[in-house]
Amino acid sequence: MGPISWIIAGIVAGFIASKLMDGSGKGCLVDLILGIVGGSFGGWLMSLVGISGNGGFIANIAVAVVGAVAILWIFNKLFK
Repeated sequence: MGPISWIIAGIVAGFIASKLMDGSGKGCLVDLILGIVGGSFGGWLMSLVGISGNGGFIANIAVAVVGAVAILWIFNKLFK
């Protein structure tokens, strides 16, 4: 995936994660940051359980959503 695909995947993943956790998107910039951080965190989580590889665009979004949901959950537990 190229940089444009990563940005699109980050926006989509962040939006999906924020919809799952809060019921609404946070805005394009916050969703992008959440998706990028979530993608990194989700990739790290998946490597801990032995899942790795390049599953394509949809798999990358799924991993980023898992990571972004985890980040949102942790954030909500710490600051709310």
